[in-house]
Amino acid sequence: MSAPIVVGTDGSGAAERAVEWAAADAAQRHRPLHIVHAAQIWPYQVRRFVPPDESERVSRAGRSVLRKAEEHVRTHWPELRVTTALLVNAAPDALRDESKNAFELVVGQRGHGGFASLLLGSVSLRVAGHSSVPVVVVRGETRTSRGEVAMGYAMEGEEGDVLEYAFDAAAVRGARLRVVHAWQISASLAESGYPLDEDRMSDERRARIIAAYAPLYERYPLVEVVNEVLVGHPVSALSAASRAADLLVVGASGHRWGVPGLGSVGHGVVHHAECPVAVVGRSR
Repeated sequence: MSAPIVVGTDGSGAAERAVEWAAADAAQRHRPLHIVHAAQIWPYQVRRFVPPDESERVSRAGRSVLRKAEEHVRTHWPELRVTTALLVNAAPDALRDESKNAFELVVGQRGHGGFASLLLGSVSLRVAGHSSVPVVVVRGETRTSRGEVAMGYAMEGEEGDVLEYAFDAAAVRGARLRVVHAWQISASLAESGYPLDEDRMSDERRARIIAAYAPLYERYPLVEVVNEVLVGHPVSALSAASRAADLLVVGASGHRWGVPGLGSVGHGVVHHAECPVAVVGRSR
C-alpha cells in the first residue's frame, strides 16, 4: 500500500476544511487517507491521573469527531481508502508519530482543543518545522481551482525536495507552476553608493533557478513553469502569489540553536498566505 496522507482533525470548521483538502489530495494521488484526532485531557495528561469518567468522555467525543469526518469523506470520495486513529497525546506529538511513514501531513489553519494555537506558534513551529514529511497548513480558499501552484525559491542550493514536491503537486493538478524568488539589496550595499544593475542581477538569479529545476522539468514535461524574480521581501512576494494559487510550497529552512525548523519566511507565509501552504523539509 502506498504511503497515506495523514490529516489531523478536532471537529472545528478549519479542521473540516483540512480533512476535505486532504481527501481531495489523496484521491488525486491515489493514496489512502488516515484521519487522526489527538485528545487533549490537560491537566490529566498522565494516564494514571485521569478520572475514569473524564477519560470516557474524552474518548467518546474523540470517536464522534472521527466518525463524522470519516462519514463526510466516504460520502464525497466513496472509493477512497480511509482509516482513523484516536490518540491521547499532545497534538504535535500525535501528528508526528502518526505521519512518520506518511506521504504528507495536513492540518487546519486554526481550531479548538489541540489545534487552537496553530498560528500562534505552539503547533505550527513544532510540526511544520520539524516534521519528517511535508506539512500542509490548509488556509484561505480551497474549493475554487485557480490552476496554479506557487513555490518560493530561496537560492540556498539545497532545495531539491522542495522543487520535487512543487513539480509533483503541479503535475497531479494539471496546473501551472510559478517559481517565485524575491531578493533584497543589503543595507550596506545600498548605502555604499555602488551602482547596482538590478535587472542584470535578477537575470543571473533567474538563470540559476532554471538550471536548478532543469532535471525536474525533463521529468515533468507537461508542467508549464513561470519564473518570477523580483526585488522585494519574500513573505510579501509569496503572499501575493498565493492569491492566484491553489497551493503555495515553501521550504523549512530555518535553524535555531542548530536545530532545523520553520524559518522566518515560512512562518510569515503560514500566517499571511491566502491558500494552503505546504512546508517541505530537506532530507538530511
